[in-house]
Amino acid sequence: MYRERIPGGSRSEVTAVDRKHRINDSLEKHPERPSPSTSRADVKEKSVHSVLLGKAPSDHRDSGRHKNNCSEESETDTEESDVSGSEGDDTYWISWFCNLRGNEFFCEVDDDYIQDDFNLCGLSSQVPYYDYALDLILDVESSHADMLTEEQNELVESAAEMLYGLIHSRYLLTSKGMAAMLEKYKNIDFGRCPRVYCCGQPCLPVGQSDIPRASTVKIYCPRCKDIYYPRSKYQGKTDGAYFGTTFPHLFLMTYGHLKPQNTSQSYVPRVFGFKIHKN
Repeated sequence: MYRERIPGGSRSEVTAVDRKHRINDSLEKHPERPSPSTSRADVKEKSVHSVLLGKAPSDHRDSGRHKNNCSEESETDTEESDVSGSEGDDTYWISWFCNLRGNEFFCEVDDDYIQDDFNLCGLSSQVPYYDYALDLILDVESSHADMLTEEQNELVESAAEMLYGLIHSRYLLTSKGMAAMLEKYKNIDFGRCPRVYCCGQPCLPVGQSDIPRASTVKIYCPRCKDIYYPRSKYQGKTDGAYFGTTFPHLFLMTYGHLKPQNTSQSYVPRVFGFKIHKN
């Protein structure tokens, strides 16, 4: 690993153990006056120990060689960390889908719920490429996936999003689904009511229809009991059927302590300070 310079000019590889034996032999022969070669070997020994301890050796050539070795090791460590990082970046499809921009309203559905055929009753007739889409959601390698064309793969991805949305609307009505949405409600992930007199009341997602592609998702305000468009244009493109018409009302019945008091204030239009006649 490290090389020692011999007075004759030749170089040979010597380990730290060999150096220690040579130093001991030289000290036994000349206990009072060490020879120059022994002094050089002693310096080399100290240099080896300093390198092993992480200290820079005194010899400039060994120092440069040590720096090169350290730089090569650091580059290797960096490459290994990059590889391990890329391997750790793999995520499940459900987590990937819920973290997409515009999908902040979705919660992650448990795999156990999706694998129960009873919970998926009737969905196979609504979703094209149902089996492929279900395998994609559950991260299952399909044996016939290689037979699909690129266009068909795109259709499978769209079908998987639709299937997950319809499963999601059912999952929200379960106790686990309610608990998951409760955390998002507390974090105000669904936004606040834009109405002034609702004073920033947190809202809940709601659909105007349970039929897919009938309308986009809206946000429901428990205080004024009205619905509004989400603030984000990306969230406003989500299908309302993926949340359904029941969820926000069943949610407030389940967690009654979160139901706010009705607001009695309303805006009164005036002209020069006088109320406008209703007619």
